[in-house]
Amino acid sequence: MIRNIFNFITLHNGEEKKDKVLENVISNISFRGSNLWILACAIIIASIGLNVNSTAVIIGAMLISPLMGPIVGAGFALGTYNFSLLKKSFKNLLIATFVSLTVSAIYFYVSPFKDVQSELLARTAPNIYDVLIAFFGGLVGVIAITRVEKGNPIPGVAIATALMPPLCTAGFGLATFNFSYFFGAFYLYTINCFFICIATFFVVKFLQYPSSLIESKYEKRIRYGISILIVVMIVPSFYLAYNLYNEKKFTKTAEHFVQKEFENNGYTVIYKKINYNVSPKTIDLAFLNKKFTEKEIISFNKMLADNGLLDTKLTIRQNDTDIKSEILSEINKFDNNISEKDIAISKLRQELDTYRVADSTLLQEIKILYPDISNVSYGKIEQYPRTDSAKLQFTLLYSGREIDQKQLSQWLQKRLHEKNVRIIKDEIN
Repeated sequence: MIRNIFNFITLHNGEEKKDKVLENVISNISFRGSNLWILACAIIIASIGLNVNSTAVIIGAMLISPLMGPIVGAGFALGTYNFSLLKKSFKNLLIATFVSLTVSAIYFYVSPFKDVQSELLARTAPNIYDVLIAFFGGLVGVIAITRVEKGNPIPGVAIATALMPPLCTAGFGLATFNFSYFFGAFYLYTINCFFICIATFFVVKFLQYPSSLIESKYEKRIRYGISILIVVMIVPSFYLAYNLYNEKKFTKTAEHFVQKEFENNGYTVIYKKINYNVSPKTIDLAFLNKKFTEKEIISFNKMLADNGLLDTKLTIRQNDTDIKSEILSEINKFDNNISEKDIAISKLRQELDTYRVADSTLLQEIKILYPDISNVSYGKIEQYPRTDSAKLQFTLLYSGREIDQKQLSQWLQKRLHEKNVRIIKDEIN
């Protein structure tokens, strides 16, 4: 029974000949000629995808990238203690990394669009989840490489392990001199490379690929070195994951506070920004029609600590100009199609409404009361009575027989609740 289970899960079933696998791995290590051109083109495509925030373009770049070759080669070299192959793999990986950083930095330096998009921002703060993705993605990749039938995993591994986007993001950091982005993205790239390599090492050892003969003390040093490097790589990612957990927890608590104290009391929130990465942490809010006093704002700030929001400041924006600029900023982040043009159109519509009389029955009533007049036009126009300040005046223009303009004017004042009404007869018609 146990033997049947072992035969069911063993990796030796469907395994390719070891010498043929090694031959294929070695052939994919070198970055010369066409490989370099393919890498450079893939880097440009990935950079464009990050620049325009297109996930599909980024995935396409990852599929054509040849970066996995030297990383897998390094894993095979460690697993077989082939130091000449290890040296060759590292050399080619350095070449590929340098070329990728150079090409992406040049692209982002030349590109007129340097806004930080969400796809780019996602590659600046790696954590333990990225370690797990790289390791298990590497496992899938090397298992697929050692099979007779390669199947579908290889393209999926290229997408999951995501070597290209962090390199391009690092290039963006260099081009814009934003070194926090550079170090964060390059750390993610290093994590991906290292744990793909380690996953390859484990599979090679498990499948018992032939090793070069070395002294046991050197074998122990290699194992110790790998263990130390694993710890060095994982510890910062655990810290970043812990920080991410605290940020998510703070955001959830802040959202609950806003809902309990404001939204549940009928106050419509039109702007909300929660910032964890400042000291003190901040919650910025703006409301549709509610104005709070200074005492009320101070009272809400005192409630923060009781609701688990320590070292946090609540700001309620009540200045119309300030709110408008903040809302426009948020709109531009999430929808590139909305711009100042749309705001200008909305403003023009509001201005048009001040001059237009929105009463569909007015013309019908005038014609019933005054059947002898024709060609009636009316609206609000600006009047300048001896001063520079304009006043809006309802004006009606008509043609036809003479009517009692005073009577019509008084009726319109009552009908439209207008103090100033002017009646003009069109003598031309």
